[in-house]
Amino acid sequence: MAIQRMDHVGVVVDDLEAAVTFFVELGMELEGEAPVEGPWVDRVVGLDGVRVDIAMMRTPDGHGRLELTKFHTPAAVGGGQQNPPGNTLGLRSVMFAVDDLDVAVAGLRARGVELVAEVSQYQDSYRLCYVRGPEGIIVALAEELG
Repeated sequence: MAIQRMDHVGVVVDDLEAAVTFFVELGMELEGEAPVEGPWVDRVVGLDGVRVDIAMMRTPDGHGRLELTKFHTPAAVGGGQQNPPGNTLGLRSVMFAVDDLDVAVAGLRARGVELVAEVSQYQDSYRLCYVRGPEGIIVALAEELG
């Protein structure tokens, strides 16, 4: 068996509209939105009575996707649990490559987004930083040098 590709990363959020807005402002495209519920999703997620709204976001190159999920039932739960269920809020980080890190950071700062720390350079390879996205998600931005 071999993996063909990474299809998407899923992130559970409380405010779906704010999360979509954040990632659109970052440069992603909204591929589609849909409500999801029924016995099949209960079986695949391992929870009963699942009713969610999802928004699928796509990177401009069409290769990367992010699935944002708002749980209506059962309610999302906070992190900190060992072996957390599929409706646990958050994700440690997700990284995006950008053409111009200074332009990306300036655009986000104009919208009130704060850096987690500072823009830093890794050897002669990358300039990168972390910003705090919706639901406290750490979003890493990296500009390849040279």
